[in-house]
Amino acid sequence: MGRDPRRLEPRWPAATGVLRWRQDRFPGLLARPSGSKSIRACGAGCRGPTFPWHVGENSEVPTYRDHAVVLRTHKLGEADRIITVLSRTHGKLRAVARGVRRTTSKFGARLEPFSHIDLQFATGRSSQPGQRLDLITQVESLHAYGQPMSTDFSRWTSGQVMVETADRLVAEEGEPALQHYQLLLGALRVLNEGTSDGPRPATMILDSYLLRALAVAGWAPSFTDCARCGEVGPHQAFSPAAGGVVCPRCRPAGSSKPRPETLLLLGALLAGRWADTAQASARAAREASGLVAAFATWHMERGLRSMPHVERV
Repeated sequence: MGRDPRRLEPRWPAATGVLRWRQDRFPGLLARPSGSKSIRACGAGCRGPTFPWHVGENSEVPTYRDHAVVLRTHKLGEADRIITVLSRTHGKLRAVARGVRRTTSKFGARLEPFSHIDLQFATGRSSQPGQRLDLITQVESLHAYGQPMSTDFSRWTSGQVMVETADRLVAEEGEPALQHYQLLLGALRVLNEGTSDGPRPATMILDSYLLRALAVAGWAPSFTDCARCGEVGPHQAFSPAAGGVVCPRCRPAGSSKPRPETLLLLGALLAGRWADTAQASARAAREASGLVAAFATWHMERGLRSMPHVERV
């Protein structure tokens, strides 16, 4: 006599992660749906009953979407990459993009630095965001800022400093950093399209971004009042370690003495008043760039690797 198929207890391979089942635990499993063919019984050599659905612990993988700017990429294996992005809602994230280094990849070109994209992620297994690598499953391009920048060395190197700065200042992965995201996205847009008051040199746009990014991170410089005692300015001495201009009593050794025009330009760049930068001289712009680079290097504790490649006008 044949055995009752309902009493069988097949085991699925361990690699599928499917636990064994019993008919008493799933009473409707072998029920015949109306209008459908009967489900075949498991015979000798059968790996398990045929189901119209998947039964297992991995039946649903959590996914989420977000807008992001690509900061950098790293090679992984023979054809994959690890993509680091700064997203609007989830902050800085690292995710694996499979097969994007192959010539047949459908979205490899959309995952280059400076790209503004709409991403879909499949959540990784680790419960700790800093150690988790999500999987990129879908990419849609919103703005390809890297393509026009690739023909201009000054804009390209300035953009490299911007994404490196954002990567450095947003240290924690998975923590929202909306201000840094909006600031970086706006800076990349201005590099390609110009400011609200017309085009400006790439180095001037970079200086404005660095000052404002450091201000968002908690290191806002002062270009009018004394950065130490708060005495009302204007003052003449500037010290990166002190946090901006300082009065004669607070002036530390090694402070520089920039021109008043340079301090006015720095204040306009920090506030985003592009109309006030239109008449800035080349000498004031060069001096301002040097002060901004020194200020950023001091407060980020080490220099940016891409900063020496920036062409100063």
